[in-house]
Amino acid sequence: MIYSILREDMLTKVYENLIVQTVCRIMIPFIQIYALYVIAHGHYSPGGGFQGGVILTASLALIFLAFGQGAVIRRINRRFAIILCALGVFIYAGIGLLCLLLGGNFLDYAQLAPILGVTIPRARSLGILGVEVGVGLAVMAAMYSIILDIAGSPATDNDQESIPVPKDRTAPVEPVA
Repeated sequence: MIYSILREDMLTKVYENLIVQTVCRIMIPFIQIYALYVIAHGHYSPGGGFQGGVILTASLALIFLAFGQGAVIRRINRRFAIILCALGVFIYAGIGLLCLLLGGNFLDYAQLAPILGVTIPRARSLGILGVEVGVGLAVMAAMYSIILDIAGSPATDNDQESIPVPKDRTAPVEPVA
């Protein structure tokens, strides 16, 4: 019980620390630009969609810690995070299915060359970039949703259906026929 009271207070109370908030305002744009760099150059160097998505999520977690839960939810609510996650998966699968429809294997980027009007090596590069962007969006949105779930964010503006929880957790559960 004490844990739930402390946890609720820690997650809902905004600690107004001028130094922390100022440093976060300065650092967060650079963190997000670096995340986009990692996503965009993932097919040339170490990194890619997963790592860039995690770095983007870390910037949102920093906003959460410095400015409170409400500041993050005002920027990206749960419904928008779900849409971003689905969009990322759709981009990834769409590029793969497009390659299949063009007569190649799944994610055979060489098949994209006639559509894009570029050489095969350039088509592979652009195809990988598209996949990395899709993976980055999906990872960022999924991890952001996990952070909101861990924080126990309240359902607001029809973000999620509220699930009634029985008050007496010691009562036996009746089987459903």
